[in-house]
Amino acid sequence: GSEQEKKAAATVEVEGIPFPREIAGAKALSLVGHGVTDIEIHFLQIKFNAVGVYLDVDGAMEHLQGWKGKSQLMEDEAFFDALVSAPVEKVLRVVVIKEIKGSQYGVQLESSVRDRLVAADKYEDDEEEALEKVSDFFQSKYFRPGSVVTFHFPATPTAASEITFVTEGKEEAKVAVENAAVAEMIQRWYLGGESAVSQTTVRSIADSFAAMLSSP
Repeated sequence: GSEQEKKAAATVEVEGIPFPREIAGAKALSLVGHGVTDIEIHFLQIKFNAVGVYLDVDGAMEHLQGWKGKSQLMEDEAFFDALVSAPVEKVLRVVVIKEIKGSQYGVQLESSVRDRLVAADKYEDDEEEALEKVSDFFQSKYFRPGSVVTFHFPATPTAASEITFVTEGKEEAKVAVENAAVAEMIQRWYLGGESAVSQTTVRSIADSFAAMLSSP
């Protein structure tokens, strides 16, 4: 195989944006799902971001043995709950397709995460403060196409999660998310099954795991 072919095999393209099939974490993390966030306006599909979901597959599989041989994972809320709560390292890589202000993304994240916290009866002062810190982080950012937001969730839920923003010509910016409930709901925003922000991504995750859980 040529270098070109090897490179193609090592990445997956989402709307022309290459996502490596594997990234380095504490262990190697595999791409288990990808898709886009989009909206339809007057029958026109507007794509905002490409999304790639990485995690420690071996670790996750141990926690998902209850779904062995099941093929209908997309409608299975319990499966996505188990995926979110699995104590394995996870990374969400979000690459900007459509130029917007970071504050617009921050507001979407904040309102979705707040709604989820309120619904779960977990929205106290600590959560409000932690969420505000995340929202503030995005206030000053500008989402040029190709900018990357990375959410890193460590294997131990008590350890701080981290959000990184990289855009051309600027230093990498980071913010820690020390509140476990906020970190969990950010995961759910992207990984929460039917309530997730990117349905193409969760469908892709469901298909990946259905295939892995059905193989002997």
